[in-house]
Amino acid sequence: MDFEFIRAHVPMYIEAAGITLRISLVGILLATAIGLLCSLVKVFHIPVLRNIVNGYIEVSRNTPLLIQLFFLYFGLPKLGIVLSSESCAIIGLSFLGGSYMAEAFRTGIDQVPPIQSESGLSLGLTKWQVFLHIILPQAITTSVPVFCANIIFLIKETSVFSAVALADLMFVAKDLIGIYYKTDEALFMLVIAYLIILLPISLLCTWIERRVRYAEFGN
Repeated sequence: MDFEFIRAHVPMYIEAAGITLRISLVGILLATAIGLLCSLVKVFHIPVLRNIVNGYIEVSRNTPLLIQLFFLYFGLPKLGIVLSSESCAIIGLSFLGGSYMAEAFRTGIDQVPPIQSESGLSLGLTKWQVFLHIILPQAITTSVPVFCANIIFLIKETSVFSAVALADLMFVAKDLIGIYYKTDEALFMLVIAYLIILLPISLLCTWIERRVRYAEFGN
């Protein structure tokens, strides 16, 4: 193991980690918004939109992110739409993540007893008020474990962004291996970089899940 090589190229991984984190943050926020919007469509049983949402979820969840990225980066230019690598990455991550977040919210909403909605409506609240003040807070609490798992999953999925020439962590590792043939060192730094990013998030998610559990059961 050439530790001098590792020390010399740590800055490259730090810069690539910044790109990975930025795209992950934007993608996850957009995916959460898409998931919440999709869950709203399902809750309020909007006929045409509900079918569109169901189709979107099936397409998104059953096609690899890599294929989606190829369509955005190589396919859209054939139609005259040219997107940057970063834009493709954000759109692809949001498109994939939105379906997973939608299912997470749906699972949480389904676990809220119907009597909660009926009680709210009987008190004179509108359907929107019932959803916003009664269903959604409970659904979010129930969805925390799945939501956290989706966050970690989406961050790990960023490893395929190098396929569209985005200088993320995987791109840097492959670049160093191709130039210097330092496979062990490059992969070692790649593993450490992902651990530094994902381990704190995993620990934070575990802490949040415990807090939610204590709040729900009181012990």
